[in-house]
Amino acid sequence: MKIAVLASEGAPYVKSGGLGDVMEALPSALARIEGNEVVLVLPYYNKIKYSPLYTVAELSTFHTTLGWRQLYTGVMELQGRTDGVRVIFLDNEYYFGGRDSTIYGHGDDSERYAYFSKAALDALAAIGFIPDIIQCNDWQTALVPVYLKSIYWASFPNTKCMYTIHNIEYQGWASGSFYGDVLGLPWDLRGTLDMGGSVNMMKGAIEMADLVTTVSETYSRELMYPYYAHGLDGVISSAAWKLTGITNGIDVNTFNPETDPALPAHYNADTFVSGKAACKAALQEEVGLPNRPDTPLMVMVTRLAGHKGLDLLCYIARTLLNEHDCQLIILGTGEEKFENFFRELAAEYPDRVAAQITFNLGLAARMYAGADIYLMPSKSEPCGLSQMNAMHYGTVPVVHATGGLRDTVPPADERGEGGLGFTFQSYNGEDFLYAVTRCLNLYHNDREGFRRLQHTDMCQDFSWNVPAGRYMELFRRMVSS
Repeated sequence: MKIAVLASEGAPYVKSGGLGDVMEALPSALARIEGNEVVLVLPYYNKIKYSPLYTVAELSTFHTTLGWRQLYTGVMELQGRTDGVRVIFLDNEYYFGGRDSTIYGHGDDSERYAYFSKAALDALAAIGFIPDIIQCNDWQTALVPVYLKSIYWASFPNTKCMYTIHNIEYQGWASGSFYGDVLGLPWDLRGTLDMGGSVNMMKGAIEMADLVTTVSETYSRELMYPYYAHGLDGVISSAAWKLTGITNGIDVNTFNPETDPALPAHYNADTFVSGKAACKAALQEEVGLPNRPDTPLMVMVTRLAGHKGLDLLCYIARTLLNEHDCQLIILGTGEEKFENFFRELAAEYPDRVAAQITFNLGLAARMYAGADIYLMPSKSEPCGLSQMNAMHYGTVPVVHATGGLRDTVPPADERGEGGLGFTFQSYNGEDFLYAVTRCLNLYHNDREGFRRLQHTDMCQDFSWNVPAGRYMELFRRMVSS
């Protein structure tokens, strides 16, 4: 099957968050399936273009029409990738060059990714890759199914389009005049993208795509409720017949406690007791905490933002530290109020709390490995990768049962049996504190039970093999319909 994957970012070339991780792993997993030809299309940002790590070959150049604009497009193919994925970069200096290192946050983002969506279809036609399936992601490629079905149907007569929502909070809004000035779409489609007189690109994708997916089964159901859908609940509900959820995997080769070069000691599901003990001692020393092997070490690796549940942790932190023997490490940057809170908490409890207000991938890996407990009280979480990373390293998660956290962390009982971690249902501090307390009690009162839970977590298959198989099931169904 010929599959084109279109996205605004993809590791290792460019990444701002979880989408970049998915775009590194999913195309590779699909390419490993016999009979598949996979092309990944990304913008040719400056950080890729001028990196000495990547060599490209020019395949084609042409002009893409965007409203009244005639815009240069260069089609560059990455050389040397060995996993079977063809990586295509779309070059346009005006939209993707000459800017700072940030991918998003520019005043013309809507126009930049409208261009990318249209140019990607031009590029596929130019290189003669007519896919059976186009899989596109989030608002930055939301116009792909709209253009595909309205303007490019003759070039791609049998191509079906899957649109995947990773985070519905960002929808691709633009002014009403954007439709005529930039998009250049037929006027009879105006209502498809209209919300309150403005253009909403994600709405257009939901209505025009052949199939809509989200990154976990629970999140696909949550999106039908106003609390989660950020205004699109009615649109999602109307498209419920073509909506499904596929829970993401993680890159188990990169995040692997047996081989991770960032770790001071390596281990697997059979040797984790000694291996994690060595990682814990090294981590405590690294962040300036006392070496206390029998004190449970809790960690969070997160963006310091309200929807990550930081308000709950702030609410319970002092109670937790005053009533329980435990240590806490926070790694991340974000909202100033949270950065300041954890700095102050570390100053108040210097032997119990370490605040690492920075971005450090190596330290994140060492925290996954050295911790006993991983905290993830997110208010909402479409899928989440950190909880799976933590479990793969043998660190027991405590999570709010929402979105992908509900799907990947079934609740364990007081003895640590029957599930993979500890969960709480209602988003409030008391319930979060109770879930953490149950986990701490298991650690203190039944260490062997806690270790059995760690072993169970490490034995789970969080790889991309299962979700890639699910994607293929849906692709085959789409092609045959």
